[in-house]
Amino acid sequence: MPSDVRGGPCGAVSKQEMYGNSGPAQATDKNVPWVTLWAMIDPAYSIAGACTGFVVGLTGVGGGALMTPLLLLFFGVAPQTAIATDLWFAAITKLVAVPMHHRKGQVDWQVVRRLWLGSLPMALATVVFVARHGAIGRIDWLTQAVGAVVLVAAVGIVSGPALQSWMRDRRIDAPARFRRQQPLLSVVSGGLLGLLVALTSVGAGALGSVMMVAIYPLRMTPQRLVATDIAHAIPLALIAGSGYLAAGMVDGWMLASMLAGSVPAVLAGSALALRLRARWLRVALAAVLVLVAVKTFI
Repeated sequence: MPSDVRGGPCGAVSKQEMYGNSGPAQATDKNVPWVTLWAMIDPAYSIAGACTGFVVGLTGVGGGALMTPLLLLFFGVAPQTAIATDLWFAAITKLVAVPMHHRKGQVDWQVVRRLWLGSLPMALATVVFVARHGAIGRIDWLTQAVGAVVLVAAVGIVSGPALQSWMRDRRIDAPARFRRQQPLLSVVSGGLLGLLVALTSVGAGALGSVMMVAIYPLRMTPQRLVATDIAHAIPLALIAGSGYLAAGMVDGWMLASMLAGSVPAVLAGSALALRLRARWLRVALAAVLVLVAVKTFI
C-alpha cells in the first residue's frame, strides 16, 4: 500500500520521515503544516536574513543594498527573483522594526510624508511600465544595475557626514530660503528613490539616508535618521514588490527562511539603535558594499 506523501520545493517527504518511528498514527493533520514549514526553512538564508536584519535595525541601511547582492552573488539567485523577494523581505523586516522607533518618537512623519509624495507614485508608475513592457525579463542589465546603485550608496554612506556638515552651514546662512526648498527637494528625492527601488530593490535605506541628511541637516539626528528611513521604506517596498509578486517572481520559501532570521535580529538592532551611534558600522558596511558592487561587474 503506498505511503502518504506530501511534496514540496525540497522534495517529497513521507509521514514516517516527518514523525520518526512513532508513525502517522500519533500525528494529526493539525501539526503537519508546522512540521512541513520548519523543514523548509533554509538555515543559510536565515543567517543572511539575521545579519541583514540586525544591520537594518541598527542603521536603517541594508534591506536592499546588502541582501540583494548577497542573493545574487553568494546564493546565485536569478536577478528577477532576488529583487522581487528582497523587496518583500525589506518591507516585512522594517514593518517589524518601525513600531519600536515610533513609540520612542523618533520617526519624523512630516519628512516621511514628503518623501512618499514622490516615491510612491514613481514606484507605482515604474511597476506598471515594467509590467506592460516586460522590461524586467531582460536580465542582462539587472545585476549591473544593482551593482551601480550599491556603489553609489556606498559612496553616499561614507560622504554623508561631510555632506550634512556642508548643508548645515547653508541651512544656517539662509534659513528661510532653505526651508522653502525642503518640501520640493523631498518630493524630487523621493521620486528618484521610487525609481531605483522599483528597478533594483536598492536605495531606500542607503541613498534615502544620504538625501535626508542633505535636505534636513539640523533635524536629522542619527536615531531619527534611522527611524525615518525605515518608516519611509515600508510602503515603497510593498508597492515596488507588488508587480513582481503578481508576475510570480517572489520565492515564498526563500522569503520565509530570511524572515525567520531577520525578524528577531531587526528588533535587537532597533533596540541598540536607540542607545548608541552606529557610524562605525555604516563605514564598515560601505566598505563591504564597494567590494560587492565591484564583484557585480566582474
